[in-house]
Amino acid sequence: MKDKIKIFLDSDLLEKYLLGTTNKQESLQVERYIAMYPEVRETYIELQENLETFAKMHAIKTPEGLKNKILARIKAENAGRRKFLRYAIAASFAAVMFAGASYFLWNQNQNLQEENIIVNNKIETLKEDMRLELADVRNQFIVLNNPQTRRFNVKGNNNAKELKAVAYINPVKKLSYINVKKLPNLPEDQSFQMWAEVNGEMINLGIIDEAAGQERLLALPYADKAVSYITIEQKGGNNTPTVENIVAKIDY
Repeated sequence: MKDKIKIFLDSDLLEKYLLGTTNKQESLQVERYIAMYPEVRETYIELQENLETFAKMHAIKTPEGLKNKILARIKAENAGRRKFLRYAIAASFAAVMFAGASYFLWNQNQNLQEENIIVNNKIETLKEDMRLELADVRNQFIVLNNPQTRRFNVKGNNNAKELKAVAYINPVKKLSYINVKKLPNLPEDQSFQMWAEVNGEMINLGIIDEAAGQERLLALPYADKAVSYITIEQKGGNNTPTVENIVAKIDY
């Protein structure tokens, strides 16, 4: 009988049972031995306590010299269970270390993937911005150098007599641009804003200022019989134009 118990204790069934990796038949055998043999039950309880203690120790920062302490405790166990307990704890320690290393590598990989996605998105955004800028430069060149481009001088009304701009309309290429040459000074709480009325819809073209107008042409949406407006709005602009504050109108 003792040989039978020794063979059982020297196997890895108790360890597997504690880790939940036994199949149904193995679980029944382990439970039967625990119930029938006090020595097996004592070993099971002691092993369970050791593993629980080990798990709690790893729930916080691992103290220095923990491995040596564990090995020293294993050597102090009685000869009949020393080999089994050493394997159990070593396996658990390896499992914890492997899990920690796996999580670290997985987390690093996730971070690298996220950083790679961000970098790729930025590259794609830059490429798209460059593509749009190049297309805009090409269109400006066409408008300024095409003999079919029509040029309109734009002047402000009585509310903005100093306003001067030039509109360029090319009906063949269906391109429209405006260059604001000069804008009157406004109070700090007001801004000039440009609009385009296309097919009955008023499109907000954003805030304009003298510096931006002199540096480059501002694109206008092209449409047959389209109309553009410049208005005076509150600082930062409005979502809809203030009709009574229209200071310039461009028909094309």
